[in-house]
Amino acid sequence: MVRKKTKKFRGSMTHGRGKKGGRGAGLRGGRGNAGLLKHKYMHMVKYMPDHLGKYGFKRPQHVQVEKKIINVGQLEEKFPDRTEINLSEEGYDKLLGGGTIKKAFHITVKEASKKAIEKIEAVDGKITLL
Repeated sequence: MVRKKTKKFRGSMTHGRGKKGGRGAGLRGGRGNAGLLKHKYMHMVKYMPDHLGKYGFKRPQHVQVEKKIINVGQLEEKFPDRTEINLSEEGYDKLLGGGTIKKAFHITVKEASKKAIEKIEAVDGKITLL
């Protein structure tokens, strides 16, 4: 059986821990970020320079507009029986050029990327921008 440190240090006031070493986080000056504006100030200035103050900018939610997009490769999956598609009526804002396409489509959409236009015209399809 191992002898406990408390038994070893009977008669010693601090039990080898210094003045406040046995009380919580006393020896290290507090837990976490405690004392950053007092006794740990130089540590904060040196290692955490961006800790104080506000940085950056967040755009208000009513200004942010998310466009609903669809890739060229998804057209055959989502509209297998159609050749003429009005993506604006289907709720899409932009057509992107990801994926491959084999079928010729006639597509009406608000916006389209250059790659998407190239891929549709390569298989004799047509694209109309609103």
